[in-house]
Amino acid sequence: MTENKTALVLEGGAMRGLYSAGVLDIFMQNNINVDTIYGVSAGALFGLNYKSHQIGRALRYNLKYAHEKNYMGLYSLITTGDIMNRDFCFKKLVYELDRLDFETYKTTPVDFYAVVTNLQSGNPEYIKIDDADKDLEYFRASGSMPFVSRPVEIDGNFYLDGAVSDAVPFKKVLDSNYEKIIVVLTRPAGYRKKYTPMPYKLFYGKFPNFIETAKNSYKKYNETMDLIEKYESENKIIVLRPSETVKMKRVEKDRKKLQRMYDLGVSDCMKKLDKIKEYIIK
Repeated sequence: MTENKTALVLEGGAMRGLYSAGVLDIFMQNNINVDTIYGVSAGALFGLNYKSHQIGRALRYNLKYAHEKNYMGLYSLITTGDIMNRDFCFKKLVYELDRLDFETYKTTPVDFYAVVTNLQSGNPEYIKIDDADKDLEYFRASGSMPFVSRPVEIDGNFYLDGAVSDAVPFKKVLDSNYEKIIVVLTRPAGYRKKYTPMPYKLFYGKFPNFIETAKNSYKKYNETMDLIEKYESENKIIVLRPSETVKMKRVEKDRKKLQRMYDLGVSDCMKKLDKIKEYIIK
């Protein structure tokens, strides 16, 4: 049995992750504390603000720099090879423009795991990040989407988006025997993925294990959703998911849509706040 009692799982989904940012801001405002977080892709990138205790930060910089060409988008992809600009996002933004509180992150007693996909093995890796300043590259790797991001090399290993191998690490958390689990999804109830042919061999021919994982990613996702819904129906876990569909591009620049997604996370969480508090303290 793990010493930690409550685990929080944060799905990715690019800018849909602002839903999770809204949920987490309500958590912070209401002293909803967990012991461990597993964040995937945007779930890791936005979720780290919970550990640094910076309410509103994720929404603030996304609204402010939505139309900044050096933030993320086609210009960055063409000029750097990464749709998410490394120099802007992981240097200028976090250290200057809207500084991440690295010290609070380090001292807050929450274990934070960023999920990445190892290209050589094709397997997910759950990287415990105690020092965001030192290990910022793992956060970048977790959110580096295939085809529009270059693989991130760390200590001789190559990584991409954790969502490829474990989009919602609910099974990982189950196997770790946490007493209580909260899952924040960024798709509405009933959503399932379909197989979509993609040119994996053309881009990742040197990594056959990654190709196999990527091709079967939708199956693992759907199986995970089935499992989550089963546990949810048995009142064993708490699940927060969008109560309505907000159509968004992966790299959404419409500030109204970004705000709407965040506000939906806030309102959905407020509706379940009493239930969440009761679940945690019970």
